[in-house]
Amino acid sequence: MTAISDLRDAGVSIWLDDLSRTDILSGRLAELIAERGVTGITTNPTIFATAVEKDPAAYTAQLDGLRRAGSDPRDAALEIVTADVRAACDILLPVHERSGGADGFVSIEVTPEAAHDTAATLAEVRKLRALVDRPNLFVKIPSTDAGVRALEDATAEGASINMTLLFGLDRYRQVREAYRTGLARAVEAGIDPRGIRSVASFFVSRVDVAVDRRLDPIGGPAAAGLRGLAAVANARLAYAAYEEALVLPGWQALAARGAHPQRPLWASTGVKDPAMRDTRYIEDLVAPEVVDTVPSATLEALHDHGRIRPDTIRGSYAESRATLDELARVGVPLDEVTAELERAGIGAFGESWGRLLAAVQG
Repeated sequence: MTAISDLRDAGVSIWLDDLSRTDILSGRLAELIAERGVTGITTNPTIFATAVEKDPAAYTAQLDGLRRAGSDPRDAALEIVTADVRAACDILLPVHERSGGADGFVSIEVTPEAAHDTAATLAEVRKLRALVDRPNLFVKIPSTDAGVRALEDATAEGASINMTLLFGLDRYRQVREAYRTGLARAVEAGIDPRGIRSVASFFVSRVDVAVDRRLDPIGGPAAAGLRGLAAVANARLAYAAYEEALVLPGWQALAARGAHPQRPLWASTGVKDPAMRDTRYIEDLVAPEVVDTVPSATLEALHDHGRIRPDTIRGSYAESRATLDELARVGVPLDEVTAELERAGIGAFGESWGRLLAAVQG
């Protein structure tokens, strides 16, 4: 576990971007925690749809009972998802306790119908927290305008939130401020901020895919030289924004009360370009307090041949800004790309939920 140990020593946590009942019951999840350094799990409707499609027998007994009880597909999907998340939370609870509440979380996502509705999102946060009823649960909220407002309200109620589908730096700053404001409201309401955690899930590989797709038709050496650079530069500047927030007076006052920073989380870390090193997004985005969510294949690649240096972010801010400036100069403004990615992400979120409902119906 040299690369994984090196990541841990550098202050990075590894969370698995996968979950299935098969892995829970077979003991594989426990093995990944013990042997691959996994300290958390993120889920989404695509992961659960794939789990049911791949091994429907693992869910047959529960689904048969739900159908006999007259549950509609939406309620049945919620039942199987929360059962798996609850079981995973129990398996990871020792990690949560050993880490002082920093790790050991399992994330579950609100449904796509709530993505543009603050009140509906907040209602789902409350419902999912009640259904899972575990201290190491994160509820995932997409970073839409409505989702950002819901983050503030949910944090003010003491909920721990994973803000997902983050692509752009401006949106990240909105998320960062909503978390801080929510914490301040929680303190005003008499809630101990030490029990509240949050992560901001900043997507990586999808940015390179979208940017490179625009660069290729432009052609020429300048555009060609920018291929594969946008995602890492964008994420590194997100970390710079995270560091900036830690020295703001408003945050310092909350920190004095025991509040925890909203940790940066790198999502979509599986490499899409076969010409790129398969562990690149892990190796190039190392810094303290970072979370890496990794699919199973990336985790195994990291274990097999990962090469970790202690900090590959904080010395590269000027270079990262220059990369984004050069992208704009050749005709690929990153804020435009990230806005499109957010819209596409919400659309794909809905399609995955439809897949899960179809898988539940059989």
